[in-house]
Amino acid sequence: MAQVRPLKIQARERTGTGGARATRRAGLVPGVVYGGKDAPGPIAIETRELEKAITGGGRFTSSLFEVEIGGAKTRVVPRAVQFDPVTDRPVHFDLFRLESGSKVSLFIPVRFVNHEASPGLKRSGVLNVVRHEVELICPADNIPTELVGDLTGLNFNDSLHISAFKLPEGVTPAIRNRDFTIASIAPPSVKGLEEEAPAAEGEAAPAAKAPAGKAAPAAKAAAPAAPAKKK
Repeated sequence: MAQVRPLKIQARERTGTGGARATRRAGLVPGVVYGGKDAPGPIAIETRELEKAITGGGRFTSSLFEVEIGGAKTRVVPRAVQFDPVTDRPVHFDLFRLESGSKVSLFIPVRFVNHEASPGLKRSGVLNVVRHEVELICPADNIPTELVGDLTGLNFNDSLHISAFKLPEGVTPAIRNRDFTIASIAPPSVKGLEEEAPAAEGEAAPAAKAPAGKAAPAAKAAAPAAPAKKK
Protein backbone atom coordinates (compact mmCIF):
# COMPACT_ATOMS: atom_id res chain seq x y z
CA MET A 1 0.00 0.00 0.00
CA ALA A 2 1.37 3.41 -0.93
CA GLN A 3 2.43 5.72 1.89
CA VAL A 4 0.08 8.60 2.67
CA ARG A 5 1.78 11.84 3.72
CA PRO A 6 0.11 14.85 5.37
CA LEU A 7 -0.20 18.09 3.41
CA LYS A 8 -1.16 21.33 5.15
CA ILE A 9 -3.56 23.31 2.98
CA GLN A 10 -6.12 26.01 3.76
CA ALA A 11 -9.32 27.30 2.19
CA ARG A 12 -8.99 30.28 -0.12
CA GLU A 13 -11.77 32.86 -0.19
CA ARG A 14 -10.74 35.06 -3.13
CA THR A 15 -10.77 33.49 -6.58
CA GLY A 16 -9.93 34.65 -10.08
CA THR A 17 -6.76 36.35 -11.28
CA GLY A 18 -6.85 39.06 -8.61
CA GLY A 19 -7.38 36.54 -5.84
CA ALA A 20 -4.51 34.35 -7.09
CA ARG A 21 -2.13 37.33 -7.16
CA ALA A 22 -3.11 38.34 -3.63
CA THR A 23 -2.54 34.77 -2.47
CA ARG A 24 0.96 34.74 -3.96
CA ARG A 25 1.80 38.10 -2.37
CA ALA A 26 0.94 36.52 0.99
CA GLY A 27 3.58 33.82 0.42
CA LEU A 28 1.06 31.16 -0.58
CA VAL A 29 0.46 29.12 -3.72
CA PRO A 30 -3.16 29.09 -4.97
CA GLY A 31 -4.75 25.83 -5.98
CA VAL A 32 -7.94 23.88 -6.58
CA VAL A 33 -9.19 20.60 -5.11
CA TYR A 34 -11.73 18.67 -7.18
CA GLY A 35 -13.11 15.19 -7.80
CA GLY A 36 -15.57 13.02 -5.90
CA LYS A 37 -19.07 14.13 -4.99
CA ASP A 38 -18.15 17.59 -3.70
CA ALA A 39 -17.79 20.65 -5.91
CA PRO A 40 -14.32 21.99 -6.75
CA GLY A 41 -12.97 24.28 -4.05
CA PRO A 42 -10.26 26.98 -4.05
CA ILE A 43 -7.36 26.24 -1.68
CA ALA A 44 -3.89 27.56 -0.88
CA ILE A 45 -0.67 26.25 0.61
CA GLU A 46 2.53 27.80 1.92
CA THR A 47 5.17 27.90 -0.81
CA ARG A 48 7.76 26.10 1.33
CA GLU A 49 5.28 23.38 2.24
CA LEU A 50 4.50 22.70 -1.41
CA GLU A 51 8.16 22.76 -2.47
CA LYS A 52 9.01 20.30 0.32
CA ALA A 53 6.27 17.95 -0.87
CA ILE A 54 7.45 18.18 -4.50
CA THR A 55 11.06 17.33 -3.61
CA GLY A 56 10.16 14.81 -0.92
CA GLY A 57 10.88 11.78 -3.07
CA GLY A 58 9.12 9.98 -5.88
CA ARG A 59 6.89 11.46 -8.55
CA PHE A 60 4.84 14.22 -6.93
CA THR A 61 1.79 13.66 -9.14
CA SER A 62 1.74 9.96 -8.14
CA SER A 63 2.10 10.51 -4.38
CA LEU A 64 -0.75 10.20 -1.90
CA PHE A 65 -1.46 12.95 0.58
CA GLU A 66 -3.99 13.52 3.33
CA VAL A 67 -5.48 17.00 3.65
CA GLU A 68 -8.08 18.53 5.92
CA ILE A 69 -10.90 20.32 4.12
CA GLY A 70 -13.83 21.78 6.06
CA GLY A 71 -12.87 19.87 9.20
CA ALA A 72 -12.81 16.50 7.38
CA LYS A 73 -9.67 14.61 6.37
CA THR A 74 -9.52 13.53 2.74
CA ARG A 75 -6.96 11.61 0.72
CA VAL A 76 -5.83 13.34 -2.45
CA VAL A 77 -3.32 12.91 -5.26
CA PRO A 78 -1.73 15.92 -7.01
CA ARG A 79 -2.76 16.22 -10.64
CA ALA A 80 -0.82 19.25 -11.89
CA VAL A 81 1.69 21.87 -10.78
CA GLN A 82 2.50 25.05 -12.70
CA PHE A 83 5.90 26.72 -12.30
CA ASP A 84 7.08 30.25 -12.95
CA PRO A 85 9.25 30.16 -16.12
CA VAL A 86 11.78 32.58 -14.60
CA THR A 87 12.04 31.60 -10.93
CA ASP A 88 11.00 27.95 -11.40
CA ARG A 89 8.89 28.20 -8.25
CA PRO A 90 5.35 26.75 -8.07
CA VAL A 91 2.55 29.22 -8.86
CA HIS A 92 -0.51 26.93 -8.97
CA PHE A 93 -1.46 23.33 -8.14
CA ASP A 94 -4.40 20.94 -8.47
CA LEU A 95 -5.43 18.15 -6.08
CA PHE A 96 -7.78 15.28 -6.91
CA ARG A 97 -9.96 13.76 -4.18
CA LEU A 98 -9.79 9.99 -3.71
CA GLU A 99 -13.03 8.54 -2.41
CA SER A 100 -13.40 4.96 -1.27
CA GLY A 101 -14.28 2.71 -4.21
CA SER A 102 -12.97 5.10 -6.85
CA LYS A 103 -10.02 4.41 -9.18
CA VAL A 104 -7.14 6.59 -10.23
CA SER A 105 -4.40 6.42 -12.89
CA LEU A 106 -0.90 6.68 -11.38
CA PHE A 107 2.70 6.09 -12.44
CA ILE A 108 4.21 3.51 -10.06
CA PRO A 109 8.02 3.09 -9.82
CA VAL A 110 9.72 -0.23 -10.64
CA ARG A 111 12.41 -1.87 -8.48
CA PHE A 112 14.50 -4.87 -9.57
CA VAL A 113 15.74 -7.66 -7.29
CA ASN A 114 17.96 -10.78 -7.52
CA HIS A 115 20.59 -9.28 -9.80
CA GLU A 116 23.05 -11.97 -8.62
CA ALA A 117 20.67 -14.71 -9.80
CA SER A 118 20.68 -13.52 -13.41
CA PRO A 119 23.13 -15.55 -15.58
CA GLY A 120 23.31 -12.67 -18.06
CA LEU A 121 24.29 -10.11 -15.43
CA LYS A 122 26.83 -12.53 -13.90
CA ARG A 123 28.48 -12.71 -17.33
CA SER A 124 28.90 -8.91 -17.45
CA GLY A 125 25.57 -8.26 -19.16
CA VAL A 126 23.73 -4.97 -18.76
CA LEU A 127 20.25 -4.38 -17.32
CA ASN A 128 18.43 -2.25 -19.89
CA VAL A 129 15.46 -0.63 -18.14
CA VAL A 130 12.79 0.33 -20.66
CA ARG A 131 10.29 1.68 -18.11
CA HIS A 132 11.37 3.03 -14.72
CA GLU A 133 7.68 3.69 -13.97
CA VAL A 134 4.50 1.97 -15.14
CA GLU A 135 1.12 3.65 -15.44
CA LEU A 136 -1.48 1.63 -13.53
CA ILE A 137 -5.20 1.95 -12.88
CA CYS A 138 -5.50 1.54 -9.11
CA PRO A 139 -8.39 1.42 -6.63
CA ALA A 140 -8.16 4.33 -4.19
CA ASP A 141 -7.92 1.84 -1.31
CA ASN A 142 -5.20 -0.35 -2.83
CA ILE A 143 -2.46 1.72 -4.45
CA PRO A 144 0.94 -0.06 -4.57
CA THR A 145 4.12 1.70 -3.47
CA GLU A 146 6.22 0.02 -6.17
CA LEU A 147 6.40 -2.87 -8.63
CA VAL A 148 9.10 -5.49 -8.02
CA GLY A 149 10.79 -7.18 -10.98
CA ASP A 150 12.56 -10.52 -10.35
CA LEU A 151 15.69 -10.95 -12.53
CA THR A 152 16.25 -14.59 -11.54
CA GLY A 153 17.24 -16.77 -14.52
CA LEU A 154 17.37 -13.98 -17.10
CA ASN A 155 20.15 -14.42 -19.66
CA PHE A 156 21.37 -12.38 -22.62
CA ASN A 157 18.49 -10.96 -24.70
CA ASP A 158 15.84 -12.13 -22.21
CA SER A 159 13.09 -9.64 -21.37
CA LEU A 160 10.89 -8.95 -18.37
CA HIS A 161 7.33 -8.12 -19.43
CA ILE A 162 4.46 -6.64 -17.43
CA SER A 163 2.89 -10.11 -17.19
CA ALA A 164 5.83 -11.19 -15.00
CA PHE A 165 4.86 -8.70 -12.28
CA LYS A 166 2.43 -9.58 -9.51
CA LEU A 167 -0.08 -6.73 -9.36
CA PRO A 168 -2.25 -6.08 -6.29
CA GLU A 169 -5.91 -7.03 -6.45
CA GLY A 170 -7.90 -4.67 -8.65
CA VAL A 171 -4.80 -3.04 -10.16
CA THR A 172 -4.45 -3.19 -13.95
CA PRO A 173 -1.97 -1.71 -16.45
CA ALA A 174 -3.16 1.37 -18.32
CA ILE A 175 -1.87 -0.33 -21.51
CA ARG A 176 -4.06 -3.40 -21.86
CA ASN A 177 -3.67 -4.51 -25.46
CA ARG A 178 -0.10 -5.90 -25.24
CA ASP A 179 2.39 -7.51 -22.90
CA PHE A 180 4.86 -4.61 -22.97
CA THR A 181 8.51 -4.85 -21.95
CA ILE A 182 9.77 -3.41 -18.67
CA ALA A 183 13.45 -4.39 -18.90
CA SER A 184 15.85 -6.69 -20.74
CA ILE A 185 19.35 -8.12 -20.34
CA ALA A 186 21.77 -6.89 -23.02
CA PRO A 187 25.09 -8.64 -23.81
CA PRO A 188 28.26 -6.78 -22.85
CA SER A 189 29.92 -4.53 -25.39
CA VAL A 190 32.63 -6.28 -27.49
CA LYS A 191 34.83 -3.18 -27.41
CA GLY A 192 37.57 -3.47 -24.86
CA LEU A 193 36.86 -7.16 -24.12
CA GLU A 194 38.67 -8.79 -27.03
CA GLU A 195 42.28 -9.75 -26.47
CA GLU A 196 44.86 -8.71 -29.02
CA ALA A 197 44.99 -11.40 -31.69
CA PRO A 198 48.39 -13.25 -32.05
CA ALA A 199 50.44 -12.75 -35.18
CA ALA A 200 49.54 -15.05 -38.05
CA GLU A 201 51.73 -18.14 -38.49
CA GLY A 202 54.68 -17.38 -40.72
CA GLU A 203 54.32 -13.62 -40.34
CA ALA A 204 57.64 -11.97 -39.69
CA ALA A 205 58.01 -10.30 -36.35
CA PRO A 206 58.90 -6.62 -36.47
CA ALA A 207 62.62 -5.89 -36.29
CA ALA A 208 63.87 -4.97 -32.85
CA LYS A 209 65.48 -1.64 -32.31
CA ALA A 210 69.20 -1.64 -31.68
CA PRO A 211 70.14 -1.07 -28.04
CA ALA A 212 71.27 2.42 -27.20
CA GLY A 213 75.01 2.99 -27.76
CA LYS A 214 75.38 0.12 -30.24
CA ALA A 215 75.50 0.45 -33.98
CA ALA A 216 72.89 -1.16 -36.04
CA PRO A 217 73.99 -4.30 -37.96
CA ALA A 218 75.86 -3.41 -41.15
CA ALA A 219 74.04 -3.86 -44.41
CA LYS A 220 75.30 -6.33 -46.98
CA ALA A 221 78.55 -5.20 -48.70
CA ALA A 222 78.11 -3.70 -52.11
CA ALA A 223 79.15 -5.81 -55.12
CA PRO A 224 82.86 -5.23 -56.24
CA ALA A 225 83.35 -2.65 -58.98
CA ALA A 226 83.91 -3.99 -62.50
CA PRO A 227 87.69 -3.85 -63.67
CA ALA A 228 88.64 -0.89 -65.87
CA LYS A 229 88.94 -1.53 -69.64
CA LYS A 230 92.49 -1.47 -71.11
CA LYS A 231 93.21 1.22 -73.65
